[in-house]
Amino acid sequence: MVYDDLKGCDVVSTEPPNLRDAIEDRILTGVLRPGTRLDEASLAQEFGVSRTPIRQALFQLAATGLVEQFPRRGAFVIDTGPVRLREMFEVMAELEALCARNAARRASQADLQHLATCHEACRVAAESGDSDTYYYANEAFHEAIRVIGGNDFLHLEIGRLQKRLQAFRRLQLRARARVGASLAEHGAILNAIQAGSPGDAAEAMRSHVTIQNDQFTDLIATLQREKAHSAA
Repeated sequence: MVYDDLKGCDVVSTEPPNLRDAIEDRILTGVLRPGTRLDEASLAQEFGVSRTPIRQALFQLAATGLVEQFPRRGAFVIDTGPVRLREMFEVMAELEALCARNAARRASQADLQHLATCHEACRVAAESGDSDTYYYANEAFHEAIRVIGGNDFLHLEIGRLQKRLQAFRRLQLRARARVGASLAEHGAILNAIQAGSPGDAAEAMRSHVTIQNDQFTDLIATLQREKAHSAA
């Protein structure tokens, strides 16, 4: 199995948030409200950079569905409502569950060792207390399972939806105790894949990715709290 396109799971980044993450945070927390035009010159001045990296960050955010770009008009913040958000998480849970099922059937010993390394990186990130650091380790763990699953078309479809959900998955981890719960859920997924139990692996992944009622309430509450804090 080849992992050249993966981040090293045993290395957790401690670099400060990049421009995309910083602008993404401002959108999610309500500093940049739905419908707001994202002026490249103003953002460049605010962040102390040229317009080129701002333009690149907005292009990346457009790929996630948080920003929409119009010819000759610029980029604007999109509003993703709670109903659509829940629907996207439901679809992602099923796609990721299929990846976990395939991984449990197809993983080699080398794959299992790599996945265990990714899980260990998640544990280290969780202990750091930084939810954003954990987010990137978490994504490497999920990506490893997608690669092990061996279905390129499924991998592609997940990648498309992941771009739409990554900001919300990152923010969700800021809810109280969510990082610890996520790490424990990873452990259940890893155990099922190591045991070669496709059904258990799929169910563990489905439960992990699906936003249940309490988790969804926590996510919305976090969005509202961050928005109120930014407005204060």
